[in-house]
Amino acid sequence: MKGLGIVLIIIGIIMMIFRSVNFTTKEKVADVGPLEINKEKNNSVNWPLYAGAIVTVAGVVVLVAGNKKSS
Repeated sequence: MKGLGIVLIIIGIIMMIFRSVNFTTKEKVADVGPLEINKEKNNSVNWPLYAGAIVTVAGVVVLVAGNKKSS
């Protein structure tokens, strides 16, 4: 439980610092014999600031609950 709590806290802090993730995908547009046409598409995944805060608080709750259970 402690490990899960620590991982959630780290992920939550990273989510609050980096508010989005950008990545590129390639799509095949046409394939005519030896000629191949590809299109690169930029995608992004955005999340609100409170989502990172919720994940961080959940990590703290799991960490505290794990400490109370083991004591």
